[in-house]
Amino acid sequence: MPEILMPKLSDTMTEGTLVSWKKKIGDRVGSGEVLAEIETDKATMEWEATDDGILKNIYVEEGGKVNVGDRIAFIAGEGEEGPEADKEAEAEPSGTKEIEEGDEYLGEEGEEPAQAKESVAAKRPAKQKETKKAAEPKEESEPARIKASPLARKIATEKGIDLTSLKGSGPGGRIVERDVEAAADATAGPGKKLAPAPQIGAGETVRISLTGMRKVIAERLSASLGPIPHFYLNIEINAEPLMRVRAELKSMGEDDDANKITVNDFILKAAVEAAVREPKVNASFDKDAIVQYGDINLGVAVALEEGLVTPVVRQAQTKSLRELSAAVKDLAHRARNKRMKPEEFQGGTLTVSNLGSYGIDYFSAVINPPQAVILSVGAIVRQPVVNESSAIIPGYRMKIGLSCDHRVVDGAIGANYLKALRYFLENPTLLLL
Repeated sequence: MPEILMPKLSDTMTEGTLVSWKKKIGDRVGSGEVLAEIETDKATMEWEATDDGILKNIYVEEGGKVNVGDRIAFIAGEGEEGPEADKEAEAEPSGTKEIEEGDEYLGEEGEEPAQAKESVAAKRPAKQKETKKAAEPKEESEPARIKASPLARKIATEKGIDLTSLKGSGPGGRIVERDVEAAADATAGPGKKLAPAPQIGAGETVRISLTGMRKVIAERLSASLGPIPHFYLNIEINAEPLMRVRAELKSMGEDDDANKITVNDFILKAAVEAAVREPKVNASFDKDAIVQYGDINLGVAVALEEGLVTPVVRQAQTKSLRELSAAVKDLAHRARNKRMKPEEFQGGTLTVSNLGSYGIDYFSAVINPPQAVILSVGAIVRQPVVNESSAIIPGYRMKIGLSCDHRVVDGAIGANYLKALRYFLENPTLLLL
């Protein structure tokens, strides 16, 4: 069988980080089983094996970074052995090759061939004794080194876990991520939250290396806000009808359903229907042309601990409110549990970012290239409003922003889109049809 190479799990990925191995050397692996967790430039995801066999070799330790196409493991078929010789050769430092039996030895100056052969035998044990003697003082002078992956060390430092108290479950007894997480859970106890990470002291600074995902977020947003001429449109909608329909669904037992329809689902459905009414927002800029898309592939921003990811619901215009709700919940759940497929992050044509649940009243989002627009949704706020009879009454309001790429979307196009969006959100029963 071929060696397992670091896969290209996204269109912009050049390297990946081996977060954790789910199998150890000697384990039987079946096609479709989770082999490892890999951090790409967009997310950390579980990677499934494509072959059946025995995991013979692991070339990359947990926490190691690997270029796309480099080998990371070897899965052998029945009776097949892994390329151990190659692995040993790589591990051997250059310039330290010892004289092995069968090596040609030319001897010292003036030494005869027969003497040279005797020298080979004489030099080998002498060299081994020297190596052993050098190692013994080193072992006496240095404390035993803890075998732990870089990622395990990082997590242990963040959570205050003493690595010397842990027993490793990784290859060769190495402490890996799952060992540290298990210890952290045990320390927290049932129903308790972990203690916060140690605070940075006065006068101290800490340098935190960027993860692959955070690097790409920085690169893509820099490539967006700089070259793309953003402009922003804002509306405030009457959210009273939306809250009323949601309350009616709740009274009908909707909250007992694991797949209940949420306010956010109505917003996503309205965003899609408004794009059907104003299709010019469902486009992108491509050098000397504007690319118009027939399908609305809806990107939904999902916040993870590592950063922001945007799973995509394909052909969202063909889905009912409940179908769209189920698709978004499934994608968000799998994104948080690292079960996303690479293609499920790609190909979005319109994105919605909702920070209302975080208590944000209003914000302006940065366009996710090559898309032309992104919706930013704020919280629904209870406040006094003036009704049609000019009376001040309590009501619900929600602010929504639209960030536009002026190369593709003019002000009138953006305004028409928001007009359609307002219509659907203030008449939410239409979204149930």
